[in-house]
Amino acid sequence: MREGIFEEGQRVTVQGHLEEIRDLGGLKFVILRDIKGRVQVVFNKKTAAQELLGLIDSTSRESVVRVVGRVKKDARAPLGFEIEPESFEVLSKAETPLPIDVAGKTETNLDTRLDWRFLDLRRPEVAAVFKIQSKLGKAIREFFDKKGFYEIHTSKIVSQATEGGANVFPIFYFKRTAYLAQSPQFYKQMMIAAGFEKVWEIGPVFRAEPHHTPRHLCEYTSIDLEMGYIKNHLDVIDVVEELMVYSLDYLRREAQEELDLLQKEIKTPSRPFPRVTMREAYSILSERGINVEYGSDLDPTGEKELGLAVKEKFGHDFVFLTEFPWRVAQFYHMRKSEEPEWTNRADLLFKGLEICTLAQREHRYDVLLSQAREKGLNPKDFEFYLNFFRYGVPPHGGGALGIERIVMQLLDLKNVREAVLLPRTPERLVP
Repeated sequence: MREGIFEEGQRVTVQGHLEEIRDLGGLKFVILRDIKGRVQVVFNKKTAAQELLGLIDSTSRESVVRVVGRVKKDARAPLGFEIEPESFEVLSKAETPLPIDVAGKTETNLDTRLDWRFLDLRRPEVAAVFKIQSKLGKAIREFFDKKGFYEIHTSKIVSQATEGGANVFPIFYFKRTAYLAQSPQFYKQMMIAAGFEKVWEIGPVFRAEPHHTPRHLCEYTSIDLEMGYIKNHLDVIDVVEELMVYSLDYLRREAQEELDLLQKEIKTPSRPFPRVTMREAYSILSERGINVEYGSDLDPTGEKELGLAVKEKFGHDFVFLTEFPWRVAQFYHMRKSEEPEWTNRADLLFKGLEICTLAQREHRYDVLLSQAREKGLNPKDFEFYLNFFRYGVPPHGGGALGIERIVMQLLDLKNVREAVLLPRTPERLVP
């Protein structure tokens, strides 16, 4: 409905869901809603046919209707104009009562909303979340294109777990067992070995983790990047930082209507983002009464508290947590040469929640082989991957970001499932 530039008296056709009918004196107001907004149709009870008025009164909320009429400017109307109708047609009648309140006047719990997701998405404030997510995806693609990255599309059916762990979904693959991909990690590194130098991908990844938290999903959309000829992980940090600044600035400019509806404001973050080593994080958290075992990863409480500490000191919502201990690293992460118990890995926290993991990869075949064995892995299980490094691979690194977590933190949503069209959790497989 916002697409056209309407003139006074212009004959138009508007179509959408019937949101509301109001009777005010001699007038009947019908509010129609489509993906662009709402429009008001005004019927004069004195001049309109009684048959037509009866049809309107018998039309249930959320029915799909078509109205043909003429534009009348009115500053009080939702879009600054209203429609004086010539005809009213019901295209698809909605059953009553509605399973959930699309108008949002009655609060509905998240599980029920997800059960009726298609109705839930008719609520403008819910639709706004996914319009913003769509524009975020556009910004990300635009950024990588400008930076000279090649977009790739890798298989999501794999023969082995990327991380060598148990948190995978097995599937029947003819007479063999295959798995849903936890990550495109090995494939994006394959592209570096193939000489592509800079690649990225956006697509689903799957984690069979029995978590029941507001921050975990069994399937989410991962934004993956990999780049060759880097000096160290700091080069990857710079690109991820630039990506976030570019994307948020894009949303600030291009998603203002949706942000206004949600009463949210986006400020373009300043660069560089604060950077804190894991060793510094242990000390900061200890001073704030949270003791983390030296050499271990931070739990959600530690991440949140570190985010608060950074916000207090730097006034920044982002922080790179760098130099992770080897103890919690993957076998393909590069260790610091002078301190092999630490690695060139980093996480990006946004308002105290991890949204990105990145690292420099180990590209030396003999070292990689040794690290796999040190982690208790059988190199034979990773022969396809290890073969890359027998024939020359440049120093490289990359990372992965979860788009749902970015949206969750950006809009201060209480649960990551609110940022997923069809969330998959240990309890939810439908719709």
